[in-house]
Amino acid sequence: MENERNPRRFESVFSKKVKAGKRRTYFFDVRQTKGEDYYLTLTESTRKFNSDGYERHKIFLYKEDFNRFLDGLTEAIDHVKTELMPDYDYDEYTRKHEEWEASQAAGENNYNNNSNNDNDNDTKTSDDVSETEDVAEDDISW
Repeated sequence: MENERNPRRFESVFSKKVKAGKRRTYFFDVRQTKGEDYYLTLTESTRKFNSDGYERHKIFLYKEDFNRFLDGLTEAIDHVKTELMPDYDYDEYTRKHEEWEASQAAGENNYNNNSNNDNDNDTKTSDDVSETEDVAEDDISW
């Protein structure tokens, strides 16, 4: 069959990109199988220290595991937040990222008039990021 050899046969129907610091990005991609079923891929993409390129780690999460996975993740995060590190300010990095985005928006009005390339990065899926793609300094969250 022609579709079985097509590497993009399981297209993303939804994608969410979450920048996490200078070197790490998470991708949440909902994909559709040829049987019209859906699953989720969670991808961590980390820029390598001493070389060009990225290191990726993927988790495939199927619909029958969604509830148990979410329950386990929530329980583990809550345990860290309430039992292990209750005094830590978990909103610190969210505030820093929002401040960085505001400063970028204020300074990018002229840049955006000349180029729309920066906006394209927000809609990329984990498959769209090349292993050798360079990350510009202005792509860094903070």
